[in-house]
Amino acid sequence: MRTLAAALLVIGLTPAAAQDDRAPARAAMIADIAAMARETGGETGRPRLADPVMAAMAKVPRHRFVPSSQEAFAYDNRALAIGEGQTISQPYIVALMTDLLDLKRSDRVLEIGTGSGYQAAVLAELAAKVYTIEIVEPLGRRSAKLLEELGYRNVELRIGDGYGGWPDGAPFDAIVVTAAPTAVPQPLIDQLGRGGRMVIPVGEAGEVQHLLLVQKERDGSATTRRTLAVRFVPMTRDVAK
Repeated sequence: MRTLAAALLVIGLTPAAAQDDRAPARAAMIADIAAMARETGGETGRPRLADPVMAAMAKVPRHRFVPSSQEAFAYDNRALAIGEGQTISQPYIVALMTDLLDLKRSDRVLEIGTGSGYQAAVLAELAAKVYTIEIVEPLGRRSAKLLEELGYRNVELRIGDGYGGWPDGAPFDAIVVTAAPTAVPQPLIDQLGRGGRMVIPVGEAGEVQHLLLVQKERDGSATTRRTLAVRFVPMTRDVAK
């Protein structure tokens, strides 16, 4: 069995920096993420996730992003309900999607589907600026308040339909989508900068979805690679628009 001290060493935390009652649960979550990355590496091309990504996953307090009734399970490697028919994604999937973006500290990132705000917080640990859109107003307002409380000043949140992206913020170095459309939205491809990457689940609700990596080439063309089979909530549209 992995000891707490060994797990803390893997994620780059000293015992002095982890003196809270959730440190063992966070360490176990990181170990689970690393194990899943090894198991799925043949499909994802990422058998080992980047150290900065793992450090961000270890730092962000996932228990703050779930309802109080779910706090006991906050560091389990599984999705959890957050209300309004939405979920907070499995930690491994959050880590994988982040890793596939190959973020640089100077990058500007667009997230479609803020949800709990957890993915936005992880991105904010790694990028210069995060723009995030949430269509469910109560979730958006709750997440904006929490991200501010936690000190994420490099996150800008907008409530609205994310299908059309954030045109006045484009182009983006990276885009991550946390709800599944039936096809990759063209506006998001258009708003991805040359050399940029987008990670997006695509598929019909209730059917097999696939996590896609879209790469915008230097000539403006886009290539797509399929990675894992996944299950996300469907992308919601504002039918009034």
